Parts: sequence; C-alpha cells; structure tokens
Amino acid sequence: MLTKTFSGLLAAVLCFAAAMAHATPTIQHWQSTGGAKVLFVENHDIPMLDVAVSFPAGSSYDATGKAGVAGLTHHLLDLGAEGLSEDDIARGMADIGAQFGGSFDQDRGSVSLRTLSSAAERERALDIMTRVLQRPLFPEDILVREKARVIAALKEAETKPESISDKAFQKAVFGGHPYALPVSGEIAEVELAAVQDLRDFYASHYQAGVAVVAIMGDVTRAQAEAIAEQLTAQLPKGTAPAALPAVAMKIAASEQRIVHPASQSHILIGAPGMARSDPDYFPLYVGNYILGGGGFVSRLMNEVREKRGMAYSVYSYFMPLKQPGAFQIGLQTKKEQADEALQLVRKTLAEFIAKGPTEKELVAAKQNIVGGFPLRIDSNRKILDYLSVIGFYDLPLTYLDDFSGRVEQVSVAQIREAFARHLDPQAMATVIVGAPEPMAQQEATK
Repeated sequence: MLTKTFSGLLAAVLCFAAAMAHATPTIQHWQSTGGAKVLFVENHDIPMLDVAVSFPAGSSYDATGKAGVAGLTHHLLDLGAEGLSEDDIARGMADIGAQFGGSFDQDRGSVSLRTLSSAAERERALDIMTRVLQRPLFPEDILVREKARVIAALKEAETKPESISDKAFQKAVFGGHPYALPVSGEIAEVELAAVQDLRDFYASHYQAGVAVVAIMGDVTRAQAEAIAEQLTAQLPKGTAPAALPAVAMKIAASEQRIVHPASQSHILIGAPGMARSDPDYFPLYVGNYILGGGGFVSRLMNEVREKRGMAYSVYSYFMPLKQPGAFQIGLQTKKEQADEALQLVRKTLAEFIAKGPTEKELVAAKQNIVGGFPLRIDSNRKILDYLSVIGFYDLPLTYLDDFSGRVEQVSVAQIREAFARHLDPQAMATVIVGAPEPMAQQEATK
C-alpha cells in the first residue's frame, strides 16, 4: 500500500514538474511617461536582472549616401558618455560583475544589461546604462579609430566568398529597398561619416516614444516601473522616424555567377519572404522546418546530402522583419557539381511549393518544434529576447502561451497554400560565388 501510494505521489510530482517546465512567463506591460513600450517578467528565482532597450535604428534606416552611420552610432554609444570615458564604462561594469552589450540588425539597434539585482550593483549598472543611452558623446578620436576598424573589416569581407554572396544576394532580392543596404555599411560612405552624422541619427532614432524596454528578473513591478522611467525619461524627443517603405514581393528571376578562387561554390537562392506580423507566419515557419530548417531531418538535407552527398550542409530559412525579409536557401558544394546541386535544390523547392509536406513529415516537425519549445524559454536571457521581439514587432502578449498551440494547428494544406502565396520558384534570385562556367558555355567550349 505504501509503495503504491508513493508511486502515485511520484507520478503526480513528475507531472507537475513537466507542467512547470512548459509554463510560460506572465508578461506585464505598460507605457512609460515618455511613451516607451515596457514589457516585464518578474522572477525571483535567481538574484539577477536583465534589461534591454530597443529602437527602430537598424541599418535600413541609414539615409541615402550614409550607409554605415546607423551601425557606427550604435557601436559608439558605450564608447564615451557624459562623465564617462570608454574605459570608465568598461571598468564600471566589470567592477560589479555586470555584462553590457547590444545587438544591431536591419530593423533594430538595442542595448542590453545583465547585473546582480542587489541594490548597490543594480543602481550602479543602471546609472552607467542610463548615461550611455541618454548622453552619449561620440568622441571624434574614437570615431576615427572605429571607422578604421570597420573599413578594415569591410575590405576583408570583400575577399570572403560568404560575404560576397550575401551582399550580392541582398541586392538581388531587395533592389533599391533599404534592406539591401549592408548592415555594416559601404566603405566609401563609412569613410565620410562625421560626428554630426552620428549625433543627428541618434537624435532622430533613439527616442523615448519609439523605444521598447524589456525587463526580466529579480525586481518588483514598482522597481521595474522606476527602471523604465530612469532609462527613457531623458531620451531625445521629436518626430518618430518614417516607416520603412514596402518591399516589392515579386522579383524577376536572376542569376549571378561571381568568379572566386574558393575551393567550393557558395550558392544562395531566395526572394522576399514574410514580415514578422504575417498571418501566415506559423504555416511558413513549420513548413520551412520541414523544407530546410530542421537540420538533418529536413527535406533539402535528405535530398542534397544524404542521398547524393553534394554538400555537407544545406539550409533554408525565413528572416521575418518589419517588412518582409528574405527567404533564403544556402549551400556550399564542389565547383564541378555546382550546377547539378543547384538544379536539385530548385527541383526540391518547386515540388515542396506545389505539393507541400507529407502528413508524416508534418507530424514529426510538430513533435520536434513543440518538444523543443521549453528550451527556448529556459533562461532569463532568452525570455528577455522574446520580450524585446514581442514589443518591437507588436506581437500578441500571449505569443509564448499560444506558440505550441499555433504550431499544432498547422495543416499540410495551410503550408502548401502559404508557400504558394509567398514564393514563386520561377522568380528567385540566385547567386553563385566561386562559380563554374554555365553548362551551356562549357558545352560550347568543348
């Protein structure tokens, strides 16, 4: 009797633990007095605080002729602020064991902090973060130094096949849209960037009214409100930056073959895909997992690597942004079989768009995605990243609660219809760096 009772109790405990492992955090939200959007998850399990502040200040907001200013502005934020040199900032964070960082992409410029939640350390770290956000200096000598570093990196990138292919691919997919701009800028335009350019960009893009503040960890709601006010109260005020122009979803088929001494051909294929708020997000997400996003269980990997050994890795993904980002397939293969591999990838993609996945593939994908979801929210840092995404892209506050259910609801028909709406296999941009001669040209020269 005792054994049976204990077994029942153990089973109940395990079920409860499993439920807790899958529990999603409760998101509190409000607006600061300056108009910043604030998302907060309170968690006292560990004495840590994570904070991130994001702005619509990514590379796509660079003005014509000033590609690279957005990135330099973001990069120099913590290299000198009122009353603090770059060494003071770095030392101040290190002395209290805090981590200061950020992220930068086509849409966003973000600054992040991880610190102990005890009052002394928290207040010191937040004071430094506040000065960096609200009173950056953009020193002339620092700008000269960092421009030299960026230019050196850009020149080096011009020799690497992966960088060459990515730059050509973005231009082929987005044409004159700002998403075609290189995230790190163009060499000639970076060389011309001046301190005033950075100050102007900061004033027009790092504003309280467009900021998204994500707070995660060991503070109360009242403390979180005070933190949000502290970080945003003295940010620039003014007219919000103009919305990005619409992406042209239909592009003409194109193919670029770029000579390069690389031992392998680097191949990218794609087109504009979807925005982060797209109604088809979940059918496209699950469908892409089956097509090329699921690693060794994906169809592209099976066809290109497992069956024919043409590439060590082949992948596909959607890059959802404010406007539709790119859908991309990528692989590297021996030069002599590049055309054969390219034809196989195109054939696999066309068949997937026309027919969609099998029921067996869909069931397996759902199991893998839903089964792996707890790992996506198993740390404060990961939850902080989700809070930033939810706030910046205006996703439902129930996004994490709904995720597994939305995945489970996806059907084969929905995937097929969503892919057909978004992708035309006959209207894709193709870039091959380290390319062989086209087959027709090879035949003509024999």
